[in-house]
Amino acid sequence: MSIPFWCVFISALLIFIAKAPLAKAMAEEGGGRYDNHHPRAQQARLTGFGARALAAHLNSFEAFPLFAVGVLMAHTTQTHGFLIDALSITFVISRVLYMLFYWWDLHWQRSLVWIVGLACSLLLMLSPAL
Repeated sequence: MSIPFWCVFISALLIFIAKAPLAKAMAEEGGGRYDNHHPRAQQARLTGFGARALAAHLNSFEAFPLFAVGVLMAHTTQTHGFLIDALSITFVISRVLYMLFYWWDLHWQRSLVWIVGLACSLLLMLSPAL
């Protein structure tokens, strides 16, 4: 499997990795209990770290399709090489940093790596024209 495809796989895993601290925050909010009957209501009550963990998790869902499409556009047009690999790896790194910065409440750093990740996805889409 190619590096960009591995990066798509890792990015998919990051969606679920981002859920772990959210689940912990939900259990703490519920007095040691994760409310599996009404998880969205419980999530709506989260504040502080829990709210940031929820936002990081949801943003992982939002960022994934654009990246996956970019990789598939590069692949189907047989655009490959160092640039495609570097953009894919940079995207994954930016998403890991994005989660960490969100959890740690580092807002401008989070925004910066979000822009890097978005740029990687868009450049992957444009790569057949480059």
